[in-house]
Amino acid sequence: MPLEDKKKSRVTLLDVARRANVSRATASLVIRKSPLVGTETRARVEEAMRELGYVYNMGAARLRAERSHTVGVIVPNLTNPFFAELLSGIEAGIDSAGMVVILANSGDLVERQDMVMRRMREHGVDGVIVCPAAGTAPAFLHQLAEWDLPLVQVLRQISEEVDYAGADYAAGMRQAVDYLASLGHRTIAFAVQGPIHSAYRERVEGFRDAMQSRGLDPSMIVRVPNQIGEIADAAHLLFDEREQPTAVICFNDVIALGLSAGLYDRGLKVGENFSLIGFDDVTDAEAMRPRLTSVSTAPVTIGANAARLLLDRLTDPVRPARRVVNETILHIRQSCGPIAISPDNNPPASG
Repeated sequence: MPLEDKKKSRVTLLDVARRANVSRATASLVIRKSPLVGTETRARVEEAMRELGYVYNMGAARLRAERSHTVGVIVPNLTNPFFAELLSGIEAGIDSAGMVVILANSGDLVERQDMVMRRMREHGVDGVIVCPAAGTAPAFLHQLAEWDLPLVQVLRQISEEVDYAGADYAAGMRQAVDYLASLGHRTIAFAVQGPIHSAYRERVEGFRDAMQSRGLDPSMIVRVPNQIGEIADAAHLLFDEREQPTAVICFNDVIALGLSAGLYDRGLKVGENFSLIGFDDVTDAEAMRPRLTSVSTAPVTIGANAARLLLDRLTDPVRPARRVVNETILHIRQSCGPIAISPDNNPPASG
């Protein structure tokens, strides 16, 4: 093939859209001769196609139109029971449409996520639901746009221009802080773990805002290990601060389960002389003793919402991006109690 022809063959629809100063969706409508595009815009796109030498690949378009009836789902962690509940919601929605889910674990690594996404494309999935790995750049979305691969972000988001299903993390933090404050707690810690991403930032900012709105110190944010087996041994980190907390809100229920064991080892009684709140409210919350008070983000519902967004996107590829954000609910059980009254109000340390 002559060099000039090779150059033309590499021109993408995204290149045309940029030259014409329109969205890729608009350029696609022009190619499909949609009546939704105005005369002036159509002329500008067609001129950009001529200038760049863009050639519409009808064969590839037909291949894309042939659905595989499979959907890719990429999550960052398969050990957290939260993702099992999320997946059950996704599968229920996808199954109802007569489609099948292909599941992959990114390990929260951008490089692995990119590799998995290429494999998904090679297997011809109709679309992908992804919880973006921490550090995912906008270029990830641009690549999928060039591939004509529909995408829904779930739990975490890197762009407001792409469909998203999640929960109101900040509202959940307010509910947790307000409840502890109603019990008399004033020194409240927030135990976090893992890499920084949108959901992390929303929870941290929600905690700080809720504490400040009540005139409480929002600075006691304690980072614990990622492995649940190491969290119990890290419970001492809560008490290495100048002020001793009487309660802790956890980034997720996995941390709450680990800290519950660590607090027990220190001679503290959760729900009596120390209060503990989880986040996500997965099924394990009922298995803990005392039963765990936790902020429910309804992962099954989030999964169902993500599935619906993707199915709607497959039906109408050019519809505006949508956000479906669940309300959170604080499920009060047994792991919190009124602040313990003592001369110095300090929790006992392990001997």
